Amino acid sequence: MIKFQKIKKKKINLSNLKKILIEKGFVVKKKSNTFFSNDLKSFYLTVISSFGLILIFSLIPLSVNIKDDIKVGKSTVDNNSNVNFQKVLDGKSIQQKNVDVGLNVKNLFEDIFSIDELPTDTVRLSAETINQLFKDTKYNLEKVRENKIVKPIRISLLPTEIKKIENTKKKKNLFIQIILPLVLEENNRIRLDRKKLFSILNKNMNSDKEKKWLLSKFKQYGVVNNDLSTLKVRMDIIPVSLAIAQAAKETGWGTSRFAIEGNALFGQWTWSGEGIKPAGVDSKESNHKVMKFKVLKASVRAYQRNLNTHGSYKEFRSARANMRDGDEELDSLLLADYLDKYAATGKEYTKIIKQIIKQNDLQDFDKARLLPSSIQLKNII
Repeated sequence: MIKFQKIKKKKINLSNLKKILIEKGFVVKKKSNTFFSNDLKSFYLTVISSFGLILIFSLIPLSVNIKDDIKVGKSTVDNNSNVNFQKVLDGKSIQQKNVDVGLNVKNLFEDIFSIDELPTDTVRLSAETINQLFKDTKYNLEKVRENKIVKPIRISLLPTEIKKIENTKKKKNLFIQIILPLVLEENNRIRLDRKKLFSILNKNMNSDKEKKWLLSKFKQYGVVNNDLSTLKVRMDIIPVSLAIAQAAKETGWGTSRFAIEGNALFGQWTWSGEGIKPAGVDSKESNHKVMKFKVLKASVRAYQRNLNTHGSYKEFRSARANMRDGDEELDSLLLADYLDKYAATGKEYTKIIKQIIKQNDLQDFDKARLLPSSIQLKNII
């Protein structure tokens, strides 16, 4: 018992224990880790290297596809992305950055300048001659309000006598009769472009001609990042009643100096280029002019391009797109609220525009259609 207690208290030494076992004839070896043994090291390295090579070769095709996709995205429309195209068709946004930055005025108004360069019958007809022309062709506003059909009569210049017409109703009617076909013609042009855009979006492959057309429209509508959803929102018509109301407000129903001398129907400003200097404005304080055009049609197109591209009217375009998405008619009275930046008077300006629309029943013309002068136009009537 005494010996047991002493042995118990004695500290066990592993090295001494090993010596004792060896003296007794036992063979003592340190257990080796077979997983990391020298014999298997080469096997493990081979397996790991094989996996690495397999992974690298599997990623090479993916990286090549990504590189190709980037190149395609820069030069053409990637029609393989069905999800993005469906978003565009549904009116949903993909991802837009700085869509109103970098507008090139030359690109935006190139087709407008070309109108001014074309030889036109710029003979200024008298108010009496124009009225007689409308009577001979049976073009009057009462019939338009009923059947929604407008004769394709294009007047290039306003008659100087319009400001001498004392009867307010006759003066307004003459002004509307002159402006209405021009607005409808430009809206038809946009409708045709919009129809072509949707046709391109619905295709899996586009021809070189279609790609070239699309790139020209990106420039024309100031879409600097070639974003399809932005182009779709911008490439849309301006309600007829809204256009007529703004033209009436800006020109005093066609009687202003800017309208008569410069065919400026919408009072657009310019800081460079040809224009008419407003009376009573000190050139030291402001060097802006009112844009001048050779024909009325150019003024209408410039106005539409302005609303469809300028950053000040982004909310207007967004509201219009929302109406489209909801399958609603474009309501000029609602859209007018988003034009408070068009004039310095802000919200007061929008109230006046809405008042002009209501008092003159201009919304009667929103569904009016211009009699077709071509097969293309006949397809959208």
